[in-house]
Formats: sequence, structure tokens, C-alpha cells
Amino acid sequence: MQYSSALLEAVIAELTRLPGLGRKSAQRIAFHLLRSGEADAKRLAQAILDLKARVQDCHVCGNVTETQPCALCADTRRDATTICVVEQPMDVLAIERTGEYRGVYHVLKGALSPIDGIGPEQLKLAELISRVKSSGAVEVIVATNPTAQGEATALYIARLLQGVPGVRVTRIARGVPMGSDLEFSDQVTLARAMSGRKEI
Repeated sequence: MQYSSALLEAVIAELTRLPGLGRKSAQRIAFHLLRSGEADAKRLAQAILDLKARVQDCHVCGNVTETQPCALCADTRRDATTICVVEQPMDVLAIERTGEYRGVYHVLKGALSPIDGIGPEQLKLAELISRVKSSGAVEVIVATNPTAQGEATALYIARLLQGVPGVRVTRIARGVPMGSDLEFSDQVTLARAMSGRKEI
């Protein structure tokens, strides 16, 4: 027996597909949207459509952007000789919040995970190597998440860059707890991890 609107259930089902949203949270959001004015719902829908239509990957670093290159790559005040390698665009936001890092980024779009079918070809590793060789980089900071996949990716990057002359490969220090994601780390922990990085 149907105790609710089929349309409401359809919205709840779509919301539960979002990361971190269970059925109860999805229900609260759906009922909030139902109570909101039509203008609010249209603004949300339009914002999502604009996001899908206009936001793309930066062709230099892989971060999300509306312009090419992204604002970070286009900023001439940043140190282009230092490249911080992260797994996802959310990690760029997390590191930028610390205010401690003034170099540029390279977003891999994931981490090595053979079980999930993610090998070197699925990540932006070839682009990283090409960028390091052509940019005059002197340091590559590997800031992958402190998980088994992140550690494996960090070691793989270190091996790939071993033969590139004049490039030092470092790993962010152990301020970030093992098994957690950068986006959930507080600013002080991330700042300490960045300033205490060490060579791999």
C-alpha cells in the first residue's frame, strides 16, 4: 500500500543516491523542498543544471573550473615549481582552507585500487609525469589520502618520478589520521601535515 506520494518517493530515492545521505536525511530534505516556495525549488534545480553544463576539469591541473585554465593555475603569484598531487578536487579545497600552501595542484581523479578496477591508466598519472618534465618543477608533494589506496598511489608516483632529474618527491606528514579523507580533516591538522612533509 502506498502511504506517500509516488513523486515524493521518487525524490527521496534520488537523494539517497547522494554520498552520505541515508533515507531519513533524504526524507527531511524532500519534505523541506516540498514546503519551500516554487522559486526556491527552481533556483536549486537551475543551480544543478548550471553546474552540470558549465563546470569542467581544468586542462592543466584537473581541478573543477568554469574557465580554462582554473583560477589557481592562472594565478601568477603561485609557485609553479611546486606541484601538490591530490586525489580529488575536494582535497584542493581542504588544503586551500589552511592558507599554508602557495604552489599549484594536480588532481588524479582517484587512487590506485586494483580491486575496483582502477589502475594507472584510469588516473591522471601520465599527465602528471608530462607536466613535471615540462614545467620545471622542483618538488612534487604527494598528498593522497592516508588509506591503503592512497599509500599505494604515493609509492607508485615516487617510483615514476625517481628518474626525473632535479625533482624532489615528498609526502605530507602524518598529521592526517590513517583511514580518513583529507576533506574531513581540520585546518590545523592539514596545515601541520603540509609544513611537516618529508621526502619519500
